[in-house]
Formats: sequence, C-alpha cells, structure tokens
Amino acid sequence: MSTVLLPIKEYLNELENADNNAKNKIENELVNFGEKAVPSLVDSLQIVKGKTRGIVAMVLIRIGESSIDYLKKAAQSNSDFEWIANYLITEIKGAA
Repeated sequence: MSTVLLPIKEYLNELENADNNAKNKIENELVNFGEKAVPSLVDSLQIVKGKTRGIVAMVLIRIGESSIDYLKKAAQSNSDFEWIANYLITEIKGAA
C-alpha cells in the first residue's frame, strides 16, 4: 500500500460528514499532496459518490496537468469512467 493512499482514504472518509469549512480544508490538503496523490485520487474517483466525488474531481483539476495521464489510463480500462475522465481532462486543459 502506498504511503499516500492511507491518508487519502482517511480524508475521503472525513468528507462524508464534513461541514463546508472542513470540506474546503480537506480539499486544500489533498491538493497539497500534489502529483503523488493522483493515482489514488483517480482510483477513488471511480468508486466514491456524491459530494465526495465532486471534491475529488476538483482536487484533480486543481492538481492539473499531472492528472491527465492517469485519467486517460483509467478511462481506457473503465469505459463507464471515460466520460468523467474526458470532462476532467477538458477542464484541466482549459485551466492551464
């Protein structure tokens, strides 16, 4: 298990009952993990639902270009995830 994965899972679990201030803090902390968190975040994005999914998506957009390759790989292996990955890639490229 990667050293990044466990804290990310803990943060995602905290999001379930977090108020808006806590959600913002968790989002910023996840962004601070940077590129090393991308594989775990992309994996999580394919599983989580609701507000947690939205926050993970925003984190990947904020991390930026380093998310693109992992999103493409996930889309190739999970056709149900393809439209989400393509949308996030478009958002990342638009923000760059």
